[in-house]
Formats: sequence, C-alpha cells, structure tokens
Amino acid sequence: MKLNRHLAGFASLVAIAAAGPALAETTLTIATVNNGDMVRMQTMTDDFTKANPDIKLQWVTLEENQLRQKVTTDIATKGGQYDVLTIGTYEVPIWSKNGWLVPLDNLGADYDVDDLLPAIRSGLSTDGKLYAAPFYGESSYVMYRKDLMEKAGLTMPDAPTWDFIRQAADKMTDRANGINGVCLRGKAGWGENMAFLTAMSNSFGARWFDEKWQPQFDQPEWKNTLQFYVDLMKADGPAGASSNGFNENLTLFQQGKCGMWIDATVAGSFVTDPKASTVADKVGFALAPDTGLGKRGNWLWAWSLAIPAGSAKVEAAEKFVGWATSKHYTELVAAKEGWANVPPGTRTSLYKNADYLKAAPFAQMTIDSINSADPTKPTVKPVPYTGVQFVAIPEFQGLGDTVGQIFSAALAGQTSVDDALKQAQDVSTRTMTKAGYIK
Repeated sequence: MKLNRHLAGFASLVAIAAAGPALAETTLTIATVNNGDMVRMQTMTDDFTKANPDIKLQWVTLEENQLRQKVTTDIATKGGQYDVLTIGTYEVPIWSKNGWLVPLDNLGADYDVDDLLPAIRSGLSTDGKLYAAPFYGESSYVMYRKDLMEKAGLTMPDAPTWDFIRQAADKMTDRANGINGVCLRGKAGWGENMAFLTAMSNSFGARWFDEKWQPQFDQPEWKNTLQFYVDLMKADGPAGASSNGFNENLTLFQQGKCGMWIDATVAGSFVTDPKASTVADKVGFALAPDTGLGKRGNWLWAWSLAIPAGSAKVEAAEKFVGWATSKHYTELVAAKEGWANVPPGTRTSLYKNADYLKAAPFAQMTIDSINSADPTKPTVKPVPYTGVQFVAIPEFQGLGDTVGQIFSAALAGQTSVDDALKQAQDVSTRTMTKAGYIK
C-alpha cells in the first residue's frame, strides 16, 4: 500500500514536470488619459490577454492634466508606479534624451514601423530610434454645423480665416435656443488652453520667444491673438468657458450646443458617431483658420505609449505597446466599432484604405492638417525652439501651466487682456532667466 502511494506520488511529479513550469503572471500597470479612443481600447484587451495569458493589465485612467502631472513626477523620481505610460509628442524627445525611456526595438515582426506617418514618427524618435509608439495622431481643424452655417447664409471655405470664423460665430449664436456660435478651450493647462492659444498665436504671427529666448508677450501679435480670442468667446462662446477643455467642448458639440468647434482632429469620429452625437449627420470640416500670414492655427500631436527605463517588465510591456498600436488593433476596432472609429493619424496605410476613406468624412481633412503642421518652423518669424502648440524645453510644462492660468483668468473676466499679457511676460522672463536661457 505504502509503495503504491509512493508510485502514485512519483507519477504526479513526472506529469507536472512533463507539463513544464507554470507561467508566471506579469501585471502591467498602464497609465492613460480619459479620452474616448483610450477608453475604447480598454474594452478591446481580451484580444491581447487571450494571446498573452501570462500578462494581466491594470489601468490607471486620468484626466489630461492629472495624467501629465503624475506620470512626470513618477518618471523623474524613478518611482516605478507604471510599466506603460501614455505620453505626448512634447515629452518624448526630452525624456528620451534624459535616458528615461526604453527604445522600442521589438514591437513584433509584423509591426511595420515604416508605415508610421513620417511627421508623427519623427516627433517620437531621437537619433533615429523610436521611443514611443503612436496610439493616435492629430492636428486640429474646424468642426462645424452645416445646417447652422446654411441658416446663417454662409458657406464655410475649406481654408477659412479667423475673420470668417468671427462673422460665422456671430450669426450662428442663438442664446434663446442654447446655441453658442463657437466653442474653444479655456481650461488652464499647457496642453489644454495653451495648446489651442499657442497654435492660434502662430497664425497671428506671434511666438513664445525670439531667437535670443526673450519672451514675446509684450508684442502686438500676442495682444491681437488674446484680444481676438477673449472677445470672440465673450460674444459667442458658452458660459463658463474658462473651465472647458477637450472633453467638455466635445460634450457641448455632441449635444448640439456649438455652431463651430476648433480642436483636435481625433474628435472627428466622436462628433459624427450617431450613437453619441445628436448632430452626427450635420457636421462639416475645414482647415484651422489663418490671418493670411502663411501659418494656420493647427497643431501636431500624438498620444503615444512608452516604457519607462529601468522597468523590470520591458518584454511584456513591449508586447502590449506593439499590440495596441498595430495594424491588427486597427482592424479589431474596425470589426467591432466600424472603420470611422479606428484610432486616426498614425499610419500611411490607413489613408490609402478605401473602407476607411468611405466611412470617415473627416479623413482627408485630418491628413491634410497633420501634413501642414511643421514643428521646426511653427510660426511666421524665426524661433529657437521646435513644437507647434508647445515649446520643446523642459521648463515649458510648468511655464505653460502658469501662463494658461493667467489667460484662463482673462477669459473668465478676472483680469484684463493687457494685465494678463504683462503677467505672462514677467513670469516667462523670470523663468527663462533663472533657467539660464536669457544671458
């Protein structure tokens, strides 16, 4: 009897050995932004975990400003809270040069890195190496209500001026019926109101700094930009606009409360989605406005996935990043949600896909907007920095937030445009002097 028990036990050990070692489970903590495409991605991850049963995904989903703050603090202090980071075109070149990011050399045999749009790929690369994989790419453009434009007796040009936008906003505003002629970002933040206002200022001929890094908020071009914006929003914008960022304006537009909205091209699928938008069949698209100086008020950005240096889970993290930014993922979304809802603005092949072009009325305007943004020559006059809606220096994150608060206060009527510009000039001069840019 005892012998039989020993034999049975031995047989069990042999069976376990033959089956091989149990897979050790790896948990990836992924920090991401609460934008629609990222939220949708979380509903698609069964596809990834079925193929990778040893990898478990844990999500930390945050509002844009919070995400930037938490991720920046974590990576700068080597906190190690996150295995995959959602970061933007601003952070990648700075963080990669600091040695904070892992180069993405192994995203899978069928990843096809050469299919990434050149403008997007170059912004996420340092010395030819990719340090973040784009989940979606964007510029900005005008989204507008075709029915309200027709009612106003106007026709939106493909390439409008700011003066036309003001004229159209005045005619579309219908306070009695809760319709604002235009909705624009007012929420403070370098990636919120300052993304919009910096891109807008480029089209007015303004710049953050001259070639000697002297701040330029005391110049007439910035006065023209900020005064136009504040006056336009006061006359034709929604109440409480100084609290509105991308998501708040998206909701207003989908509810039929905006005649025009100038913002990220990624919003195209959300405003034309009949399940989410009450005006889905009434939306038209145009290039971001200009003032005739040769620059439009559109930006260039990619929300991307990156892996912090020093991570003990690089192999698993690269598998996830490769999956989430692959052609396969695009096809997965198309099968489940329709071609119009796939993440836009990252791959050349998408803009040659007949199914996508047919399903997405915003596709051509999106790629035209992305291709027209030039981070190396963002404004009319020469500048010492790269970046269209940001300045690619480490100090910009804090400085942009501070100036964003000042300009948001001007929009809210808490300070005058002149006082706001003076405050922006003073704080920028102090920051740049302290950091050693101004000699």
